[in-house]
Amino acid sequence: MSGIRFLPAGDSALLAELPDLAQTLALFEAQEREPMPGVDEVIPAARTLLVLFDPSAATAAGVAAWLKRLRRSAASAGRTAARSPCIEIPVRYDGQDLEEVAALSGLSVAEVVERHTGSDYLGAFAGFAPGFIYLAGASPGFDVPRRASPRTRVPSGSVALAGDFSAVYPTDSPGGWQLIGVTPCRMWDMQRAEPALVQPGFRVRFRDMARPGTLVSLPPEPPAASCAPDFPAATEGAAQLHLLATGLQTLVQDLGRPGKTALGVSASGAVDRQALREANRAVGNPSDAPVLEDLLGQLRLRCEGAMVVAVTGADVPLHVCTAAGRHLEAAVGEPLALEDGDVLELGAPRAGLRSYLAVRGGLSVTPVLGSCATDTLARLGPRPLRAGDVLAVGAAIAPQRLQAVQPGAAALRTLPRAGEVVVLDVVLGPRTDWFTPEALALLQAQEWQVTPQSSRVGMRLEGAQALARRVHAELPSEGTVVGAIQVPASGQPVLFLADHPLTGGYPVIAVLASHHLDLAAQIPPGARLRLRAVQPFAPVLAEGDALAA
Repeated sequence: MSGIRFLPAGDSALLAELPDLAQTLALFEAQEREPMPGVDEVIPAARTLLVLFDPSAATAAGVAAWLKRLRRSAASAGRTAARSPCIEIPVRYDGQDLEEVAALSGLSVAEVVERHTGSDYLGAFAGFAPGFIYLAGASPGFDVPRRASPRTRVPSGSVALAGDFSAVYPTDSPGGWQLIGVTPCRMWDMQRAEPALVQPGFRVRFRDMARPGTLVSLPPEPPAASCAPDFPAATEGAAQLHLLATGLQTLVQDLGRPGKTALGVSASGAVDRQALREANRAVGNPSDAPVLEDLLGQLRLRCEGAMVVAVTGADVPLHVCTAAGRHLEAAVGEPLALEDGDVLELGAPRAGLRSYLAVRGGLSVTPVLGSCATDTLARLGPRPLRAGDVLAVGAAIAPQRLQAVQPGAAALRTLPRAGEVVVLDVVLGPRTDWFTPEALALLQAQEWQVTPQSSRVGMRLEGAQALARRVHAELPSEGTVVGAIQVPASGQPVLFLADHPLTGGYPVIAVLASHHLDLAAQIPPGARLRLRAVQPFAPVLAEGDALAA
């Protein structure tokens, strides 16, 4: 049995690297049968398992020992049978890259189609978007590289190849895979009881729609979407918030939707989780209740009915214009009683970036996959709010779950401003050894400018000198975590935030320490970062064990 490496992926995740996909999936199945207390999620990829754990209940060394034990049992037990019938996907083979794929493979176009339809594929792991599943099992030697220059838009339903994987793009999105055809099947549809047509563990066979005598049977169409309003209407006499202005971006957020990685869905949720919890505690809500997340202030709301609210996070001026015309100032972090007709306005932040507004009794928002969070990358959850929207509030949480309002529930925080230097702690790895020693020194030695291209997906950084790689091979896709510092070919890093992709194909040089994740959420464009490694890079070893297992 070939070796396994355990690499740190921050202070609460471990990357287990195996020799190939078959051994990776065998170990993934083994851990599903024998889960370990304290392990929150395991994300399989081409040759790795990313294990997210609770540091209060498990250690990296303990996780490594558990996986090594499971691997020995998995090797003797072998793979289990696929857990679903075969899904047939009809394809019209007329993709833009079909002839190039034929040339790269040394085959004719007809032979490419014959090989692609002649193999059963296994849904191996989920990719960068909901419903994007890496399909393994192509004919031997059928291996093509990604495009040198990714397309800015790949149409939904495109059937594509990269390496020895096949996949279908579930939605319009950027992509660098080679396009060989298109299917009319909807790979992801929230109107279905099971949104993903294919999930890891499913078998897939492609059918050529142009082949004479081929009968194409499409999955049944989902029922037409209802004409329900975007947000539930308030019952008669209930309180409401009328959105007069939403600033740059205002979203509904909670603590996200963990446990959906098999669908290609990452957790998402509030970027500053501490601020969300503090806003809810201030008004007496459960700490995970949905709130409004506002970017750079300029949010204006009018109350219909009386309510208690609290705003936390960024240091913003809070101004209240009462129905009687009085002008009042309010404090961030404190519960605020508002009356019918009052208008609350959040000004531009003096420090910080994101504000969180909670209403006692909660927001009436329909959950999607168990959460009210808006995932901007996956396009899941409530749409972004806009002026004119009306939110029903105050009746979404049962009265017995409410606590007393808590003045002073928000901690005093020193938040960064544009132009300031912010020091962030990082844990080196998992792919630190892909970079030159000079790049590792440069990561910590120079300042990194936070660019305006940053978003909830990631914070784009720019340094005077780019980070040089020692290893120039293509990295097989592997799971990523919040706080991962991924380095694309440009050498200018991206620090992943809440809406990061589930998997990535660029090496991660370091991961933000968990105690600085909420601080990162409040760093505005124009600020500068200094990254400080809090521990040297070293593979994670189970106590008393060697690296290879």
